[in-house]
Amino acid sequence: MAFCTMYTIHLSVIVLLAVTYMHVPVTAIIVVPTSNCYTFDNESRLVDFTHLIGNVFEYKEQGSPRSDLVVEFCKDVQKRSQEGYLEFGRFVSPHSFLTGSGPIDYIQKMHNGDLVHCETTFHKMGRTAQVNIICGHCSNKVCKDEQGCICNISYHERMCRVIVELAIRCVKSGPRVFKGFTVGFHPRSSEIVYNGFTQPGFEQPHHGFSFQTEQIHVSLYLSAKSSLSGLVGKPTFKVNPVKGLGVTLAGSGFNDAMPSTLSPTVLNVDWRCEIVRTSPYEVHIFIPVEGYDPIEFTLTKKCGYRQEKESDPMKGWAKFGIVSCVFIVLSCILCCGGFIYKTRTLHLYGLDALPGIAVLSALLDAVGRPRGYLPAVNPNENHASHAS
Repeated sequence: MAFCTMYTIHLSVIVLLAVTYMHVPVTAIIVVPTSNCYTFDNESRLVDFTHLIGNVFEYKEQGSPRSDLVVEFCKDVQKRSQEGYLEFGRFVSPHSFLTGSGPIDYIQKMHNGDLVHCETTFHKMGRTAQVNIICGHCSNKVCKDEQGCICNISYHERMCRVIVELAIRCVKSGPRVFKGFTVGFHPRSSEIVYNGFTQPGFEQPHHGFSFQTEQIHVSLYLSAKSSLSGLVGKPTFKVNPVKGLGVTLAGSGFNDAMPSTLSPTVLNVDWRCEIVRTSPYEVHIFIPVEGYDPIEFTLTKKCGYRQEKESDPMKGWAKFGIVSCVFIVLSCILCCGGFIYKTRTLHLYGLDALPGIAVLSALLDAVGRPRGYLPAVNPNENHASHAS
């Protein structure tokens, strides 16, 4: 019997927790990669090549046994020979990692190579390189390395540019990122989410990023490409722990307004401490995007003392207006009733029939009397003023 009772209690707790969290989707937060060696496929899915950074791929040039080309993945391209090294460009940012087309899956562009004999290049960028990445094997089947190899190379414009065809084992595509979406504390900032990626510090609870107890309102600004802004859904949230922090969402960002880069929407987070806690409360916010993985980030707040809910100032004015209207209506009714009573019963007319006119007349008479005592007249004194 005791076993059945305990089983029923545990089952009830599980059902309660399930009901509590069923309105929140369970997904993984899309965090910005730890390196700049990443790109997107044709469906905007993240492809992270961080594990391949620095991998060396060599190509022995035909007819030059002592000269070869070396590609350091996501770093640079070099030509090595007896004369030394010749730099053909360096990998700088993920903006140089592009999506390809046809047999080419991805493209890496290297810039700012050596300037020797290439001083007249565009913007004096020196030698440049383009690495065309193929996921799989070379078409000419010269690659025998399972990690990948260079299929062929071609030089252009008197050695100022080299195009390399590289075959590697590509990683599996990750989540579909809603590129261009930002969330920040100002209309033109992106401290929380940038280009669809949750920034470090907001992907999980961080005490250093926690808001203080006295800050009861936080405004977040959401922006997206105007052509895709209609895909953004209504934000939801969950609090951990469930009890102790009252949270409400409001603003144009919560009322299905479409954000854009020119007119960002505002998501107001109102939170109040109901139970004091030594560690911060966690507020996980989810913004669904149709056809993409949702935008997710975490805000934390410290609760050093209990906060009372603010009274709405408009409610006080509403009460004052209602009381004033009731007072005016009752005064009019009493005034009209008194006037009719004095007219028909006491046969008073005009101002005398108005209720309270007698009290007003007595008050005016009391105010209008001369103050103090008048001096007594002495008949023995003979002044010119008396004669006059």
